Amino acid sequence: MPQIIVINQSGEESTVEAVEGRTLMETIRDGGFDELLALCGGCCSCATCHVHIDPAFVDKLPAMSDDENDLLDSSDHRNEFSRLSCQVPVTAALEGCKVTIAAED
Repeated sequence: MPQIIVINQSGEESTVEAVEGRTLMETIRDGGFDELLALCGGCCSCATCHVHIDPAFVDKLPAMSDDENDLLDSSDHRNEFSRLSCQVPVTAALEGCKVTIAAED
């Protein structure tokens, strides 16, 4: 199981074990990070699971869909490393990836 480093909105780091085949959103939510709201439950319809991905891992992720891109456009905290964690599958390639939970809009 890959280990993912989650940085909360206060800047504190925690390491969580991630199950391959699940999403980053499920991993972070089930890891006890209440500030990742994930209101739609992973349906790519709310953008409340917005995270910033470690730049060294961005090229290891699947391409962003138009729907994800449109939802992220609604965030004041979007940057070039923004993704919706519900759209990022956990794979072995994410071992050691740092994921920062974005500030709420």
